[in-house]
Amino acid sequence: MKGILGRKRGMTQVFAKNGKLIPVTVIEVEPNVVSQIKTVANDGYDAIQLATVDKKESRSNKPETGHLKKANTTPKRFLKEIRGVNVSEYSLGQVLKADIFSLGEMVDVTGTSKGKGTQGVIKRHNQSRGPMGHGSQYHRGVGSLGTMLPMRVLPGKKMPGHMGHEQVTVQNLEVIQIDLENNVILIKGNVPGPKNSLVLIKSAIKNTGKINPETELITYVTEEVKEEANEEVTNEEVAEEETNEETPSQTEE
Repeated sequence: MKGILGRKRGMTQVFAKNGKLIPVTVIEVEPNVVSQIKTVANDGYDAIQLATVDKKESRSNKPETGHLKKANTTPKRFLKEIRGVNVSEYSLGQVLKADIFSLGEMVDVTGTSKGKGTQGVIKRHNQSRGPMGHGSQYHRGVGSLGTMLPMRVLPGKKMPGHMGHEQVTVQNLEVIQIDLENNVILIKGNVPGPKNSLVLIKSAIKNTGKINPETELITYVTEEVKEEANEEVTNEEVAEEETNEETPSQTEE
């Protein structure tokens, strides 16, 4: 098990060389610092604590500053534990980057879903509406709240209420591309949460160790360079042709 913290930046699409369009989520992964290591002997379980995204020292209190000074790092905005890891592979103050994952690896992404406020039963629980015409006077209501006996609302009844803003995990997503220069990971499909929200990327539980064949993506940078080089060559050829045309005319004169 391994994991890293990142921030969802949005979605885009990339093209593979076989012609397929792949929708991907862009996750910015700034360097993660191992700020604490917990062991069974000291804490009762094995886990590592990761910290990421710098913040001003004036916005952190003394306990936070002292806790992160042990790892020889500056105050961070986000801290989160990851259990089930082999703590012997990590050291206090170690920096983790996006390259801990490999291309084609299957991962699980956990985030906080978008909040939708208070919603009715149709949107919240996918219930059906009543007739819209003929004076039914019942359209998007809750419906019957209970039975004749015991003449009360039973626990677990689906009712209107708060929807969204809860922890959601999407499993078995594929890593399409890793860009260490821009600290970005492209993951196939969508992940929970709004833009700029914190997400946790972990190794897939149901497909541990599974790595799909690497998807070859189309890169436009090399093609642009080739086009520029071809344009330079054509310009030189045109200049040579013009000089060749001018030289015989001068000799004739």
